[in-house]
Amino acid sequence: MTEAEAKPRRLRGHKATATCCIASRDRPGFVATAGEDGCICWFDLRSKDVQLVTDVGNGPVTSLCFKSGNEDIIYVSSGKEVKSFDVHMPASWRPLESYNYNKEEINQIVCNPKSSFLACADDGGDVKIIDIRQHCLYKTLRAGHSSICSSVQFIPWKPWEVISGGLDSKLVMWDFSKGRPNKIVNFGLPENNGNAGQCYNPAFVHAIAIPDAEMLDKTNKICVVAKGDGVVDVINIESELNISRSKSTTKPLKGSQSTSKVNIRDAEMEILDQSGGKRLHLDYSVGGHTAAASCVAFSMFGERGKYLISGGNDKLVKVWDCSRFQGVQTSINNDRLIKNINLNKKVNWLCTTPTESENLVVCDTSKVVKVYSIS
Repeated sequence: MTEAEAKPRRLRGHKATATCCIASRDRPGFVATAGEDGCICWFDLRSKDVQLVTDVGNGPVTSLCFKSGNEDIIYVSSGKEVKSFDVHMPASWRPLESYNYNKEEINQIVCNPKSSFLACADDGGDVKIIDIRQHCLYKTLRAGHSSICSSVQFIPWKPWEVISGGLDSKLVMWDFSKGRPNKIVNFGLPENNGNAGQCYNPAFVHAIAIPDAEMLDKTNKICVVAKGDGVVDVINIESELNISRSKSTTKPLKGSQSTSKVNIRDAEMEILDQSGGKRLHLDYSVGGHTAAASCVAFSMFGERGKYLISGGNDKLVKVWDCSRFQGVQTSINNDRLIKNINLNKKVNWLCTTPTESENLVVCDTSKVVKVYSIS
């Protein structure tokens, strides 16, 4: 494991804290960042200065995502609203579409691989699934979370499933076509914590990452969870779902469910979690974070999916070797962490680019975005 001390490249353009960032897959070196100033800054890493600063709302921008397969379209969340824009029309910069289905502030938006649905996780604990072809609400996923839903991701190899994480310490695997959970993992239970003494913070789920379909030969079918207790958990999705199917003896409830019935179903799923699937706990004992892990992403550079990068409130970014995750299990192995990057600020978000250098973009709690090279 190496310590990275090289000074990063600094991207300036925001007037307030940078909240999130995304990198183009089709145009290497093209990066969009968002901030609490309500602006999106566009950077071409082949150039020195910001290419364009666009004001997209009155409040902070909380999340960004490109339309899968068509990066000419970008989706932006601010407050309770999602807007879409054409990146080739920055002068007028009027939204192509606007969606106002969430009742609380949106924390993350993500587009599915087939460009047919958009998932929006909000402070009320709901996930809204929007049909972006028909421009309408498709489904509301509720009662899975009892607190803020902080993160959501589609499962590329399961076209009708998403995974959400929340500040109730739960990870929920949904069948969004039916609007109900297939599995709930409660990290608040002692048996689901790799190390209960990791730190005093609760095991809130702050971010999740799922590999792209082309990465599966490097990563297997996993979900990576960045948690408030500092642990980055690697979970085998198929193993978790298979355990639920084999253990569950309850029949699906017909019709509408009362609150009490939903709670009973949650309790049944939590019991299943005690046996657990195949999991790997990247905690401080193997060089992990010593404060809350705030974000996580797979590498798009080199062999896509070879590395996992996590950021935390300990002001560190950690680079993990996914090839050493094979056969995910709970045994301790100290050679999975290959690099530490020291920052002066807590990490808000990060993303990777498909370039050989300047391939890690980090938003910390300042208004200056940092770019590092991972090789």
